[in-house]
Amino acid sequence: MSKYLDPKADLTFKRVFGEHKELTISFLNSLLDFSGDERICSIEYQTPEMLPDTSARKYSIVDVKCTDSLQRQFIVEMQMVWTTDFLKRILHNTTRAYSRHLRKGEDYASCMPVYTLCLLNENLPKDTFKRTERPVLLAERSPFDCSDFMHVFRLMEEGSPDHVIEGLNIVFVELKKFNPSSVMYKKMMVLWLRYLTEIDENTSDVPAEMLACAEIRQAIDILERSAYTDAQLDSYNDFWDGVRVSLSLDPDYRFKKGLVEGEAIGMKKGEAVGMKKGEAIGMKKGEAIGMKKGEAIGMEKGAKAKAVEMAKILKRKGVDIDTIALASGLSPDEINRLPL
Repeated sequence: MSKYLDPKADLTFKRVFGEHKELTISFLNSLLDFSGDERICSIEYQTPEMLPDTSARKYSIVDVKCTDSLQRQFIVEMQMVWTTDFLKRILHNTTRAYSRHLRKGEDYASCMPVYTLCLLNENLPKDTFKRTERPVLLAERSPFDCSDFMHVFRLMEEGSPDHVIEGLNIVFVELKKFNPSSVMYKKMMVLWLRYLTEIDENTSDVPAEMLACAEIRQAIDILERSAYTDAQLDSYNDFWDGVRVSLSLDPDYRFKKGLVEGEAIGMKKGEAVGMKKGEAIGMKKGEAIGMKKGEAIGMEKGAKAKAVEMAKILKRKGVDIDTIALASGLSPDEINRLPL
């Protein structure tokens, strides 16, 4: 029996980041790259919204929401299944959280920044972020040197990344693309992302460098299977079953899967057809080259035969060897060996 559970599941994710403030603070500070006065010192969890318990939400989204001492809001989502409305939903929830800061009778100064951190269990489709020639407000920047797996968005002027309207911040992290060696200098970010990507039901021995960090060790201890009741473990297994079913029913997932499988089949068939066509072309080219070389050899041999016949005739007539050599192109030794 496995010793640990996967931290990305609803049960474990909310146990770690929804019940342990010190772990959530460490996690947010490292992934959002906060330092100095920006660092989060304390948080309060927000009351979860009573959203419709649809199968799509139940098995695709795991979230934790909190506010820090500066009244900044943080929304942390573990997105298990890709959906077509994903970006619009993220943008809607971020802007709604920002506007809800403003209560009746208050001025706009009460609006504080909102940070939405989206942890993605699947890679984003290649065309997720549209490129456009017209001015846009939602623009990408990559201040962490993590652009392969992390995408950070703020409101900024197109072409002038230093002209920023503070308030809305959205960060996407593609967990499957995470490579520890690309951000080794950000120790806590690396450890937290390794925690999310390396620890699961198949883990028996945790790397020493992860256990050496107090926060990571505590988060790993929370994942120990023995800490959960049978009912909780049943719920945990139901969650993963639901994720697998949602993936199999999702048209986007089926399309992407079909695209990959179709590409593999197409490459295999294309290779076979290409080899067949290549063989035919090769034979045709080989035949042409062979004929050309054969023709040249034949002409050369024919010319030599004519030269020999002429030398024989001249030799029988008593013409001297040097004259025959000059006329036929044969060497004196070749002429001497010719029969009369």
